[in-house]
Amino acid sequence: MKKILILLVVAIVIIACNDANTPEEIEKSEAVLIAEASGFHNWDNVNEIKFTFNVDRTDRHFDRTWTWEPKTGKVIMESAKDTVVFNHKSVDSTSFGADTAFVNDKYWLLAPFNLIWDDTAEITTSEKVLAPMSKDSLRMLTIAYPAEGGYTPGDAYDYYYDDNYDIKEWVFRHKNGEEPSMITSWEGALDVNGIRIYTTHNNMNRDVKIYFTNVSIK
Repeated sequence: MKKILILLVVAIVIIACNDANTPEEIEKSEAVLIAEASGFHNWDNVNEIKFTFNVDRTDRHFDRTWTWEPKTGKVIMESAKDTVVFNHKSVDSTSFGADTAFVNDKYWLLAPFNLIWDDTAEITTSEKVLAPMSKDSLRMLTIAYPAEGGYTPGDAYDYYYDDNYDIKEWVFRHKNGEEPSMITSWEGALDVNGIRIYTTHNNMNRDVKIYFTNVSIK
């Protein structure tokens, strides 16, 4: 009987150890929950995305419009200067500049999804912290990119989000520096065919505004 009890205790301990989440698993699960809250489970159904990326700085305005077919990789960029058609999956010297702009604008549009897509980046999480803009007590997740590879190697982003995994603001840190390079809000959440798009980002002084218009998802 004693032997049976001992075996049962050992078995319970082993199961408990196997069920315990490691820090890496916990951080990954937080990233998945943020992405899922923005509709990542609907991504496989997306055939085409159109959007205009806008930047307002005091008296200056800039915009460019994108049409992207994620499944084929086809991208069309329309700006005041020209129109460029290329394939994101096979970039060459003629499309490098346009693809760099596309990666930037797409990152702002679908940033929560990059927490899953960018599997070479390191993700860490923190308990409730004071958010830099609102001063609210929010959760924080940091994604830091490798020092090599990609268009902006070594950069880091701190996401501040609530208990519903709704992003409220974030911090961009160039080359993972300690001081913020940019802090912006996440506003104007819009559901577009099951994908949550945060349409407006204001900086601390509200003299820089990054926003999206003409968003459609098929």
